[in-house]
Amino acid sequence: MTFARPLLCAILFLAAAATTRAADNGLEFSHSDWQLVCDNTRTCRAAGYAPEGGEDGASVLLTRDAGPGQPVNAELQVSDTDEPAAADLHLHIDGRDLGALGADGEQGGHALSRAQSGALLAALLRDSRIHVAHRDGRRWELSDQGAAAVLLKMDEFQGRLDTPGALVRRGTRSEASVPPPLPAPVVRRPPMSPPHPGDDALARSPELRAALRATLDGASSDCERFDELPADAPLQVDRLDDHRVLVSTPCWLAAYNAGSGYWVANDRAPFRPQLVATDGTDYDAGQISADHKGRGLGDCWSHADWTWDGTHFVPTSEYQSGMCRGMPGGFWVLPTLDIEVLDQATAG
Repeated sequence: MTFARPLLCAILFLAAAATTRAADNGLEFSHSDWQLVCDNTRTCRAAGYAPEGGEDGASVLLTRDAGPGQPVNAELQVSDTDEPAAADLHLHIDGRDLGALGADGEQGGHALSRAQSGALLAALLRDSRIHVAHRDGRRWELSDQGAAAVLLKMDEFQGRLDTPGALVRRGTRSEASVPPPLPAPVVRRPPMSPPHPGDDALARSPELRAALRATLDGASSDCERFDELPADAPLQVDRLDDHRVLVSTPCWLAAYNAGSGYWVANDRAPFRPQLVATDGTDYDAGQISADHKGRGLGDCWSHADWTWDGTHFVPTSEYQSGMCRGMPGGFWVLPTLDIEVLDQATAG
């Protein structure tokens, strides 16, 4: 399919006007009711939603791996507490019933067949009416606003522009020129040392507390609760190895989110603490996590992990759950950073 120049120029303008953010070799891009999130392996996920302001939410996820000849896998979710069966949900485009949805998709949504996916992709590049209908009469609208710009950006990020496999700007450039997927980097996590007898005393050390406070100079707004901690309140100390510990304490509290600070420090003076993060929410077995709501309803979240590699805590995961559109917990997992974590004790 070849686009007329005025339509293609309009799509290019919309893409330029939309919101784009690079993230650790990944990409986040949004326009109107659609968003694109690509990760460091060059896998891209485009999510479209119901028009904003509607009572019932729905979302479709289009996932495409990098490399020549890769298909687009589509799945759909509706924000309904009844969790309707796939056989009861039919996809409708411009008044045409395209049949029942399939079984579980990769992320637990209702999978679309190849024929349904192809029809949907074509409809998203024109002004279309798209909805999902339940056999009992309920229906969920899906917006096409912003889809063309998002799919064009997906083609651009994956190096598909002007190839036969492009979704928007197709051409005759060889499909073999499309860049291959990048392998997910590997981080090896060593086993954590058990607590030492002096760790409780270390947690109450004024010298350690002063060393941590010194790392916040110029950045105290990220950890304003540090100075509110009672002088006799212990810090949290978790053993990393025989000489280093992870120290944490609450840093900030907002309307529906909170964050703690995490430092790697020597277990005796000089402590030389290194600040890892001030927005962590949990720690377990060498991994710091941060989970935060996008708004009080809890229908959109962000997540990040930092994993101990024996020397540093390194970022190993970053993802979001999609736009805030009425699904408790969010619709999807949309990563920008994908790192494989292997435990040294079991990695071999």
